[in-house]
Amino acid sequence: MAEKRDYYEVLGVDRNADEAALKHAYRALAKKYHPDTNPGDAAAAEKFKEASEAYSVLSDPEKRAQYDQFGHAAFEQGGGGGYGGFDFTNMGDIFSEFGFGSFSDLFGGGSGSSSGPMRGANLRASVSISFEEAIRGCEKELEINLKDVCPTCGGNGAKPGTKPETCPKCRGTGRVVVRRQSMFGMMQTEQDCPDCNGTGKIIREKCTNCRGTGYITKRTRISVSIPAGIDNGMSVRIRDKGEPGTGGGPRGDLLVEVRVARHPIFQREDTDIFSTAPISFAQAALGGTIRIKTVDGDVEYEVKPGTQTDTRIRLRGKGVPSLRNKNVRGDHYVTLVVEVPTKLSREAKKALQHFDEVMQK
Repeated sequence: MAEKRDYYEVLGVDRNADEAALKHAYRALAKKYHPDTNPGDAAAAEKFKEASEAYSVLSDPEKRAQYDQFGHAAFEQGGGGGYGGFDFTNMGDIFSEFGFGSFSDLFGGGSGSSSGPMRGANLRASVSISFEEAIRGCEKELEINLKDVCPTCGGNGAKPGTKPETCPKCRGTGRVVVRRQSMFGMMQTEQDCPDCNGTGKIIREKCTNCRGTGYITKRTRISVSIPAGIDNGMSVRIRDKGEPGTGGGPRGDLLVEVRVARHPIFQREDTDIFSTAPISFAQAALGGTIRIKTVDGDVEYEVKPGTQTDTRIRLRGKGVPSLRNKNVRGDHYVTLVVEVPTKLSREAKKALQHFDEVMQK
């Protein structure tokens, strides 16, 4: 299999391109390689898919941030369908935005029906933790508004004693065919039925408890397990705690963004920790034992005689645990800074003067 090209290269934009530049670049490529304007041209269809995949990622701020950090590897975990291992779950919105046909119309798979099983949308929340909690991992609880099946109507949205009827406009498919003029000429596409909003059902008498939605919202407490080594801005996925699915589809997930507080002493870079530690002139010149603060508590370190200021030392295995392997940790780098006293007693001044005289002999 050929190696996938860089998404920015595919669209022909630089890495700082804004939303307008991305959209302009994609529109030009889509118009050039769209299957309707290149019937039977497999190479053009492939380039159209490639451009659509690139735009799908770069036009989404969260996916773009993941791609900028990890490249194509950000979307390779778990395999799955889609072009080159990528999941095209949001491509329908993109095609609709540019006036193209549906994704299934362009690349096969049939028209489908939105009244069939569909996975619920993901929910998002955030939680704040300390620097130390990010290193060790922790459990947090948060409250969210979570939808659940209405107990009165059982989720069908109809008043007890009644039931939803098949939509006469779409005949229960949830989809209608629409013809419209686009930049490529007259195009025929499918869209959700406007009468039933794609459900394929019409509710004449709505349930008073859920007002016909089939769901009620309740405040729910959820426990979040924060893994050791998580970094600021990363998210924890909690399966099946998102929006309910439709047509018997599964619930979406809850994505909890983790916000890690700054530490007054330590700075983090990936799995390594950096800090500074002061030492006296005498300790730098003569050597000796000092105590250094780490995330595991104070440790003793033997300073070598003649140590210069800004000397960096390495404490192996005192950094951040790896998210991929909890038994692997980064290192802690400490910069030793020789402190020059600003206030000296008479005796100290005499001692230093004597020291300077001796050193000059």
